[in-house]
Amino acid sequence: MPKFERHIFICTNQRPAGHPRGCCNASGEGELHRLFKVKLAQRGIKGTVRANKSGCLDQCEIGPTVVVYPEAVWYGHVTPADVDEIIDSHIIGGQPVERLIIPDSLLNNTQQNGAAGKTSERAGEEGVADAN
Repeated sequence: MPKFERHIFICTNQRPAGHPRGCCNASGEGELHRLFKVKLAQRGIKGTVRANKSGCLDQCEIGPTVVVYPEAVWYGHVTPADVDEIIDSHIIGGQPVERLIIPDSLLNNTQQNGAAGKTSERAGEEGVADAN
């Protein structure tokens, strides 16, 4: 079997309801992970692209979080409605979905910057859209 061309890591970490940092998998069902696997299989690319469950990616305030390697593109506030676009645009088409990208200025720095309440068009501005 050839090596995978890309890995998609989907945070499936759970926290108690109301936790101040938020939770990427509040239902505990891993819906985003399941959707990525189903959609990759439907497109016939599950042998070259792997969707992996991930523990905490430490971007909780802007989750659910998904990261695509080898490009190291980090996506925040990902919903089930975004899965097709990420696969079609980024995984197949090679164009990351700009509106979902977590700005470098917020990666690993979300608590200090108050990321959960910031808004942005994600096209180079600092901040991310509020998921509320």
